[in-house]
Amino acid sequence: MTPRSTQVHASTPPFGPGRHALRGAMLSFHADPFLADPQSSYTHWPDALVVIEDGRIAEAGPYARLRGRVEGAMPLAHYPDALILPGFIDTHIHYPQTQMIGAFGEELLDWLNKYTYVAEQQFADRAHAEAVSGLFLRELLRAGTTTAAVYCTVHPQSVDAFFEASERFGTRMIAGKVMMDRNAPPALLDTAQSGYEESRALLEKWHGRGRQLYCVTPRFAATSTPAQLEAAARLWREHPGTYMQTHLSENLGEVGWVEGLFPACCDYFDVYRQAGLAGPRAIFAHGVHLSESELCACHADGVALAHCPTSNLFLGSGLFKLFEARRADRPVRVGLGTDIGGGTSFSPLQTLNEAYKVAALNRTRLTAAHAFYLATRGGAHALYLDDRLGAIEAGYEADLTVLDLHATPLLKFRMSHCADLMERLFVLMTLGDDRAVRATYVAGRPVYDRTLAQPFRYADGSQDPIPHD
Repeated sequence: MTPRSTQVHASTPPFGPGRHALRGAMLSFHADPFLADPQSSYTHWPDALVVIEDGRIAEAGPYARLRGRVEGAMPLAHYPDALILPGFIDTHIHYPQTQMIGAFGEELLDWLNKYTYVAEQQFADRAHAEAVSGLFLRELLRAGTTTAAVYCTVHPQSVDAFFEASERFGTRMIAGKVMMDRNAPPALLDTAQSGYEESRALLEKWHGRGRQLYCVTPRFAATSTPAQLEAAARLWREHPGTYMQTHLSENLGEVGWVEGLFPACCDYFDVYRQAGLAGPRAIFAHGVHLSESELCACHADGVALAHCPTSNLFLGSGLFKLFEARRADRPVRVGLGTDIGGGTSFSPLQTLNEAYKVAALNRTRLTAAHAFYLATRGGAHALYLDDRLGAIEAGYEADLTVLDLHATPLLKFRMSHCADLMERLFVLMTLGDDRAVRATYVAGRPVYDRTLAQPFRYADGSQDPIPHD
């Protein structure tokens, strides 16, 4: 018989800041399947209990062992035919490009000029930035993503609008003002000095405010002078614990352009290294065309690469060699990135679908264990947050996603023919998308519930005014 404390339905209001629990099948990684036996890298309980207290996981384990601690003692949400995972982590995404996903027909550099820079000029308007940032956060939560490394635009108001939206939902986000002082439209240019000063003011306002983290964000080497790259490095160095993000070796035309702009550097990565922009908490998007010496340098410096398969395929940039980057003798930190709007889906499940195909074209095989690690604990490891995010363990922040194994008729039918957990996971990442996300929890609160007429709620429990599609 189901205990009365599990009778929590979709219409139940969000739980308060006290103790409550989730019941359902659970998966969490405790080891890196790229470096250890994949079959021994995770914990899976077919019927688990996750107890949450004040936004953190108090304990997790088999329901049969822990049921006595919750029955009649706290609210308990039961998710049958579902899988509870750590919230997905997106290590590279541009919120201003939400309005230009699916822009047709160009490779990277022409795509930037024809679409990206045109769209980003609109973020001089604070109201536009607020509207897009709100929609963007909802799409992340709808996809089960609870943390992301986000590019804003060159406009400081785009950063304020984004962090304010994130603060309302209580999400842990990493973001920053783009810095560009050359090779872009005049309306999107700052200077080495103004970029430094505006970024510093935003950093001092937002870094460590609640769950928000600041990221120094020179767009890429071709759009920053050496003086601006050095100013960005100085700002990053002056504020330990902050992040730095930029682009690296995405497209062969871009690689050649950067090499021509920095002839004194031995390769693309060396441009950033010489400027002082390599080290822990540096996130480099793409890395598609990195040499062996560059991968060795990435490993030595402790930087992270964001693997963005839907973007790399859509823009024809190339095939990222994931297993080469993660090679056991010099593993580079790697996280998953959707790279909206070069990328074509907010969904980490669909991004893993494409990551499998990229790996196959490289004559390697991305198993479900590798894939879901990459989207959860692997992303947290890439961001140096794996002491608090990416796993369902006592003491970790309770950012969780609940995947519905029966979200569509096809998914339900296919699940009935799966032999084991790994096959179910692989089917989820092949057939699944945002429809498979039943609920998303942020700091222990259900901020998204697909079954509700108004599915989003803010961190304070108030209802987001946007109705269900």
